[in-house]
Amino acid sequence: MGAGEVASALGCTPDRGLSAAEAAARLARHGRNEIREAERRSPWRMLADQFTDFMIIVLMVAAVISGFIGEVADTIAILVIVVLNAVIGFIQEYRAEKAMAALKKLAAATARVLRDGSVAEIPAAELVPGDVVVLEAGNVIPADLRLFETVVLKVEEAALTGESVPVEKITAALSDPALPVADRRNVAHKGTIATYGRGRGMVIATGMQTELGKIAALLSQETEVRTPLQKRLAQFGRKLAIAALAICGVVFAFGLLRGEPLMLMFLTAVSLAVAAIPEALPAVVTISLALGARKMVQKNALIRHLPAVEALGSVTYICSDKTGTLTQNRMHVEELFIDGHRLRHWSRQDLQGEAARFLFRALALNNDASVPEPGKEFGDPTEVALLTAAREAGFEKDALEAEAPRIAELPFDSERKCMTTVHRNASGAIAFTKGAPEKILERCSAWCRGSDRIPLPRDEVLVTAERMAAEGLRVIAVAYRPWDAAPEPLTPEIAETSLVFLGLVGMIDPPRAEAEDAVKLCKTAGITPVMVTGDHPATARAIASRLGILAEGGKVVTGQEMARFGPGALEDQVRDIRVYARVDPSQKIMIVGGLQAKGEFVAMTGDGVNDAPAIKRAEIGIAMGKIGTDVAREASSMVLLDDNFATIVTAVREGRRIYDNIRKFIRFVMGGNAGEIWTIFIPPFLGLPLPLLPIHILWINLVTDGLPGLALAVEREEPAIMRRPPRAPGENIFAHGMWQHILWVGVLIGALCVGTQAWAIHNGIEHWQTMVFTVLTLCQMYHVIAIRSERESLFRIGFTSNLPLLGAVLLTFLLQLAIIYVPAFNPIFKTRPLAPDELAFCVLLPALVFVGVEVEKWMVRRGWIYRTGAASPVPRAALPG
Repeated sequence: MGAGEVASALGCTPDRGLSAAEAAARLARHGRNEIREAERRSPWRMLADQFTDFMIIVLMVAAVISGFIGEVADTIAILVIVVLNAVIGFIQEYRAEKAMAALKKLAAATARVLRDGSVAEIPAAELVPGDVVVLEAGNVIPADLRLFETVVLKVEEAALTGESVPVEKITAALSDPALPVADRRNVAHKGTIATYGRGRGMVIATGMQTELGKIAALLSQETEVRTPLQKRLAQFGRKLAIAALAICGVVFAFGLLRGEPLMLMFLTAVSLAVAAIPEALPAVVTISLALGARKMVQKNALIRHLPAVEALGSVTYICSDKTGTLTQNRMHVEELFIDGHRLRHWSRQDLQGEAARFLFRALALNNDASVPEPGKEFGDPTEVALLTAAREAGFEKDALEAEAPRIAELPFDSERKCMTTVHRNASGAIAFTKGAPEKILERCSAWCRGSDRIPLPRDEVLVTAERMAAEGLRVIAVAYRPWDAAPEPLTPEIAETSLVFLGLVGMIDPPRAEAEDAVKLCKTAGITPVMVTGDHPATARAIASRLGILAEGGKVVTGQEMARFGPGALEDQVRDIRVYARVDPSQKIMIVGGLQAKGEFVAMTGDGVNDAPAIKRAEIGIAMGKIGTDVAREASSMVLLDDNFATIVTAVREGRRIYDNIRKFIRFVMGGNAGEIWTIFIPPFLGLPLPLLPIHILWINLVTDGLPGLALAVEREEPAIMRRPPRAPGENIFAHGMWQHILWVGVLIGALCVGTQAWAIHNGIEHWQTMVFTVLTLCQMYHVIAIRSERESLFRIGFTSNLPLLGAVLLTFLLQLAIIYVPAFNPIFKTRPLAPDELAFCVLLPALVFVGVEVEKWMVRRGWIYRTGAASPVPRAALPG
């Protein structure tokens, strides 16, 4: 619609605005111009949420039962673990929420509007459809506006569309009603920023009806997806609780049939059931995640929700925004076309010709930006890039302006698509013009080649400009014209004719130096990187090709093409598409949802408001800390403090390490628990008495599981951790040989303990129970030392490479000696001192567990067992390059 039609439809007068009475009536009808926020979780709700995990509920039930049967010490120990787990999780989330609150920025608090023909400043929340808003550089756009007056108005829309440079706005009607937001150049959207020029527009949407509001509505519809670890542990907890109850019932029934005392069997059965449930697992998981989160902050990744740490290790697709994440978020001069040659890499020696000297003088003088020192830049990103290129070539703006001061100018506008500055020099004056190649070339009459002025082959140069643009470069042409004196009057018709063409300059927001290696590492690790951007398809293709995301001849799908897809069409292709350009927020959700429907685990990165719904929908949402918006950060699980794609890959590595260590803990504790179950279950069938008392089981469960188990959380990463594919999304936590390991280790420990009992009773050793107790404890110590790596021998990784674990094992051993040899503990734990040879027997026999696990790992390395193990690296032949 034309501006006049819009004004009629809105019932407003562009030169007078609305009356105060009409504005009040519309405010009552349409509501305030505000985005409705989702309700925040209170600290109490945050704390309560820590107790909703299934494993935690099982533990609390176990604590109640233990207290009911008189085992107060066990009740206290379990409750301490549960509370510690909750406190760590709460502190991490609360800190992250506070950090997010500190990042909050004010939106447009006020707006300048025309009311009754006069300009008035009102709260932005009181804007209504039909209001006429007055815009100037620096204003945050307070509502969605249809512009009807612009004077070189440029708007920074990166937060909404992902467009990396400010967009120049126009007032003319646009013919295509289905244009994506990034191409609606006659509309200024709420939440974007006017960076240059001025303008006026009519409010066409407020509050939740704006594009920003629609995103907020999408955001409120999206629910956070549970992470792989949460799903796996919930499944594990449910199965374990059922198994524990079954074991409890069987042992209790067999004990009664043998004529054991009722109370003793009840205590034994409950103790065994509690033993089967690894109380320390939630604490180990939480501490592992918290330590991982702390380590990640040091590497520029702020974790907002603890499970996100491990979820990174499960990711199969990373959907990344382009601007600022894969690229540097600053324009850079990439290519020059001078003297008929395209230059990609140049030195000052290459720029000695007259055309090059004139070109770089033009870039410095025909420029409103300033770069007082590297890193400090002021002005339009395009002009900053041109000025930086001139400076690097040895053309300093200040020195050149002293020789040739600016005396007049014709500012850039969208119709001419060029800008001209006039400078005084020794021979009179010189005018420099830069702008769109097609506009500059039609104003040129000659070409500066070497020191000559020759006829300009316009079509040939235009083909070069188009080829550069097709490679993703933003191309501008530069020309000049000498004058005896500054032209009077200074008009485009006079100053911008008979120009001499100097050359073309191609710019791009270049890839980050480390992004290419990060993409390679992703592929090596079996993770597929995908670019999802609001930028131009040609630019997206150029950057994706350079980084190795897009193969030669690969397809770039645009938002408009996606809009034409039939039902299920995206889902059919989603695994094969590597680059999406010009996509809107709902389409980003479609991309994430399409991958999830195929069973993929998706990480989605972004910085803009437009990214937030997809960030929330993904298993792991990643927002930018430097250039990101508050809305994106609020929706995320993790914030990149350096906005760097390579940081995501570092976080993936850490996530894999943490999951490996959690698996190691489960392997350790469940192998030991299986051993305890066999130790108690088998003797009655062999005519032997109960080998252990409830106090022994609880001691082993709390001390031998707890201390070394926690120390496994700091185990170093496995070799080749980034040369293996991600875990299959539906993979069981016991996959890749773990259940077999738990089974045979449990049987071996049970056999050693029952064998010790039978041998000691046969030889008339009265304190056989103390020997069984000690053998069981030390079996678990040898086991935890052996399983520090799933593949590598302990002799290769080194005994001292995990000092906390070594210390925990030694402390557990000393505590075991204390309850055997300190008289005060003997009546409590029903133990007796062992003779030196008996102690030696109890220390050496459990070493068979260590030997057994080392043999198992040797067989894994030989490829004889567990061939598809989680720790198995991708064969070298399958790696890129």
